[in-house]
Formats: sequence, structure tokens, C-alpha cells
Amino acid sequence: MTKSSPRLVTVSAVCATWVPVALASQPQIDIEWVRASQGRNLVQVPNDASGSRFSLDALTGSGPVDTPRVQVSWRSGDKQEWRLLAAPLSLLGSSVSVVPIDFQGRRFLAGPISARYQFDSWRATWRYRWIDREDLVVKVGATAKIRDASIRLKSGVLEASKDNTGFVPLLHVALERPLSAQWRLEADVDALAGGPGYAVDAGVRFARDFSSGWSVHAGARYLDGGADNDEVYAFADFTSVTLGVTWRSR
Repeated sequence: MTKSSPRLVTVSAVCATWVPVALASQPQIDIEWVRASQGRNLVQVPNDASGSRFSLDALTGSGPVDTPRVQVSWRSGDKQEWRLLAAPLSLLGSSVSVVPIDFQGRRFLAGPISARYQFDSWRATWRYRWIDREDLVVKVGATAKIRDASIRLKSGVLEASKDNTGFVPLLHVALERPLSAQWRLEADVDALAGGPGYAVDAGVRFARDFSSGWSVHAGARYLDGGADNDEVYAFADFTSVTLGVTWRSR
């Protein structure tokens, strides 16, 4: 069984359980194209004197990289909503390091090094319509996030990797504000800070509605976060432009 198999099984199980419920509860399906550019990506594994702190983005490159972002949401009563989100992200590149890099118990000498960075995000969100007016909707809630992260370095026959899959609780806020009969402003944030790290995923977009239940939208998104603990030091941020389509049940 390959490494991706458990992830595919998990996603399939979630879809089999929740999608039929969503389809019976006025669903909204959103498919988005994301072009992400990397700002910084600082890494040290392990996070002690035996590991080198280096810029992973200097090896993978800053992008841009194209990736999908898909979400399904539905109402549960008058005020409550649920949302499922899949947001994969990965970069692959190679460059010449001018200094040796000590990573995960391996020493990579100065020279050509290939690198891969993966940060896939799978989320389930519950939110409540705190303000629910024709001119403004504000939703507040909580997100359960599964983070599937991986860093890999390779130089010749030498290879090392650090994988981390974990649960991250986040606070959630979203708003919708009509700008005209057909245009509206949308924004959302999943974020939390505390302990050894923090996470932020914030987006804003302008949407244009059509009478058939379809809409198109364009906007921007900012991802930032990381952790600083005994095992790993890793902080990265991405700035993205987005373009997508949404279908809302009527």
C-alpha cells in the first residue's frame, strides 16, 4: 500500500458519509483554482544543534504553483452550517546549496539538492450565522483540520524526509456582503495561535451571481503558520490569487 492510500481511504469515507447529507440539505459546491507563491519557508529538523536551519524555498523555488481547492457546504437548520474542505499544496524543485545542510540525521554537502514540500489540508467546519441580514451575513464557528505535511531532500543517492500528520483546531469566521443585485464580497478566516506555533488561512473574493444558481469569483488568499518545538522548526507563508466557480442549490 502506498503512502497516499490511508489519505484516500479517509477522504472516501468522509465523502461517503457526508456528501449524501449535503445533497439533501441545500448544498453549495465550490471549486477554486489557486496560484500560490511562496514567501518564506524556514526549516530545521531536528530543532537542536544537530540540525541546520535553512531556507527550503531556496531549494524548491518560490513558485508560483497551481493547485485546486474544493469545498462543499450545507445548511443544518436555519442558523447552522457545515463545510468540508480539501486544499492540497506541494512544491518540487532543485537548486545548488552553497553550504552543507544537516537534515533528519543526514548531512547534505554543498552542491545540487532536490527538495519537495507538501502541506495538504483537510478540514471540517461547523459555523453559526451570528448576523443574518440581507445586507450582511457573519458566520462564526470552529474548524477541525487534518494537516498532512512532508519535507524531502535528495542529493545523489542520499535522501531524507520528515513526515507529519496531525490534528489542528482552528477558529472560523466568514462574511458575505452584497454589493449589488449580482455582485457580492466574501471573506473567510481559519486561524489560531498558541503554544509552539500558529496557523492562518485568510481569503477574500468578489463573486458574480447568475440566475441559474451558478456564480464565478476571483480573489486572493494568504496562508501562514508553523511550529517551533523540540522535534521541528518550520514556518512558511504563501500568497495566492484565486479563480473559481460555485453552484448553490435553489
